[in-house]
Amino acid sequence: MHIERILFATDFSEGAAIALPHATELARQYKARLYILHVVYDISRSSGIHIPHISTDELYKETIAWATKEMSRQYIEETRGLQDIEKIVLLGIPYEEIIKFAEKEHIDMIVVGKYGRTGLERLIFGSTAERVVRRAPCSVTAVQIPSHRS
Repeated sequence: MHIERILFATDFSEGAAIALPHATELARQYKARLYILHVVYDISRSSGIHIPHISTDELYKETIAWATKEMSRQYIEETRGLQDIEKIVLLGIPYEEIIKFAEKEHIDMIVVGKYGRTGLERLIFGSTAERVVRRAPCSVTAVQIPSHRS
């Protein structure tokens, strides 16, 4: 198996924290470039309703700045020693942006945490991991939170 580019998609959840060691170990093992991607959810695209740009533009600007800092802060230890890392924050619908990024960058493998939403929350938001698995242009490793930790 030849893996040169690995995409780790994060939402900063417990599921992502559980999945990160899988992504970094694969990057070390294959000497692959590791992309760490966070997608800020664009509520105006998903809802189809108009939201005044002044409030949403400022909200997105602050959220993107927070996510960029959080990515560096949370993942510094686990990524220590990796030479080829790129951190990206995008705005959009998470599963769509993950798929587009994977296609554009010719990603060989995606690693994503599988967060077990249930009930109404799953009905409204669906599962990003599930959608990525179904639509990805490459292999996907969906890491489940062990049941004894949930």
